[in-house]
Amino acid sequence: MSDTPAPVYQVLARKYRPETFADLVGQDAMVRTLKNAFQADRIAQAFIMTGIRGTGKTTTARIIAKGMNCIGPDGQGGPTTEPCGQCEHCRAIMEGRHVDVMEMDAASRTGVGDIREIIESVNYRAASARYKIYIIDEVHMLSVNAFNALLKTLEEPPAHVKFIFATTEIRKVPVTVLSRCQRFDLRRIEPEVMIALLRRIADREGAQITEDALALITRAAEGSARDATSLLDQAISHGAGETTADQVRAMLGLADRGRVLDLFDMILRGDAAGALSELSAQYAEGADPLAVLRDLAEITHWISVVKITPDAANDPTIGPDERARGLDMAAALPMRVLTRMWQMLLKALDEVGQSPNAMMAAEMAVIRLTHVADLPTPEDLVRRLQDAPPTGPGGGGGGARPQTAPNQTTHAQGQSYTPTHSGPTGPVSQGAASPLLAQDPQEALARFPTFEHVLELIRANRDVKLLLEVEGCVRLANYRPGRIEFTPTPDAPGDLAQRLGSALQRWTGNRWAVTLVNSATVPTILEARHAAEDAAETEARQHPLVQAVFAAFPRAKIARVKTVEDIVTHAETEALPEVEDEWDPFEED
Repeated sequence: MSDTPAPVYQVLARKYRPETFADLVGQDAMVRTLKNAFQADRIAQAFIMTGIRGTGKTTTARIIAKGMNCIGPDGQGGPTTEPCGQCEHCRAIMEGRHVDVMEMDAASRTGVGDIREIIESVNYRAASARYKIYIIDEVHMLSVNAFNALLKTLEEPPAHVKFIFATTEIRKVPVTVLSRCQRFDLRRIEPEVMIALLRRIADREGAQITEDALALITRAAEGSARDATSLLDQAISHGAGETTADQVRAMLGLADRGRVLDLFDMILRGDAAGALSELSAQYAEGADPLAVLRDLAEITHWISVVKITPDAANDPTIGPDERARGLDMAAALPMRVLTRMWQMLLKALDEVGQSPNAMMAAEMAVIRLTHVADLPTPEDLVRRLQDAPPTGPGGGGGGARPQTAPNQTTHAQGQSYTPTHSGPTGPVSQGAASPLLAQDPQEALARFPTFEHVLELIRANRDVKLLLEVEGCVRLANYRPGRIEFTPTPDAPGDLAQRLGSALQRWTGNRWAVTLVNSATVPTILEARHAAEDAAETEARQHPLVQAVFAAFPRAKIARVKTVEDIVTHAETEALPEVEDEWDPFEED
């Protein structure tokens, strides 16, 4: 038997980790800044790298550490942005065993004691390298006390000490730390650059993979190089021979993009049966219902953006057939339909994520989407209502008329129903059809002969804020149906007249002239109500029985005064209805 250990497989994300700044992809601005700083010998005392996962934060920190301590193959080099990778320091740093380059995971070492070790060790010079470098990953996980303990050393470190921080949550890092560091924001890697990187790795591995498969991996990686190389590693193992887009789609649990577009088209055509069949077929083939709805939302967003900016269709991760269909949909679909679908899909994604059965929730979402697909836009609805023939006083049942009555709602299946809402002073229905079809303004406004009828209308529509303001801030000077003149109280809102007029017009379908005058001195409704209550309480206090109660209980208070009329009205309201011809078992025949 041989004692030689078997070679250990190294995943692609580690095998092809960048070794120099030239190997970093998609971070040109940061590389240019660091190169200029090294050439001008303006190396900062602390750096902080931020960005999403897998964009090269820790890798960049190691490359900076190598560049600071590289001595070249001949041992005579200085700080450089192109470390040789051959000297002792370069090899030790990339292997994670250099004694002067210390990496600390702040997610597992968050306390002041861990930072105290760093503070105590910075006073000692580097053992073998040019600089002693501290790389703290996920620095935002440090506690508040740990950050405070680090501040003084971070602001004035010894000349031989450098700090490099990495974080995905830059907002959680105190500003006092950020102000002491040179910050670099690592960007998401663009799709074109990512596809080229994956193709280069696949060729070096001798793997056969199609461009469509690489585009799917790039889209799933969301700009993360590590995610993309990990998915590529998995795809190469998943595919036998040449890895295709179908194999990658099955590996990721995604639906076919073309079939998602078919589902999108069925939904917008209102084909509920076809949409449910397509969703079931994709589910049977392994697609996740949540992923299907997420793809629908992505397509909705993409078509909306293409409608505004046609150049957005030139996405390298989208095939030519999908691009052509997207352009056609963007030209045909109005923006109102797309925004409505976007909002409904966002709600559906939450429901599917929380539902115990994701497929059931997805099917209900598709049914809702197809149901509203053929609903008219607000402009079309107003146009139809305005063009509808006038109805008589008793309209609403119209058995012989082919058109729908104005107080009916027609469904996509052709059936109609009559909503049971209140009368003229009741709440206005959602469609608000009846005010739009008002024939005679004078006849419509005659339903409000007094200002009390206006208050009842506000109560019926449950606008509590407006009701309180009208009762407490309006001194009525003149009223007739359709016209209100009042003097506002000093604490009245400045837009009360405008909001009152708009609300009345919205509820009645007719314009109301609401004007302000300065002559009214009558009390407001609230003041008159309080005055009546005070008068009733004063009168009650004069009653001998009440005076006797206060004599026996000096700290008593009158909570409310009820008149005989109030008691009678309450009793009539609460009384049971009389039953005619009630049988009395004791009554003699």
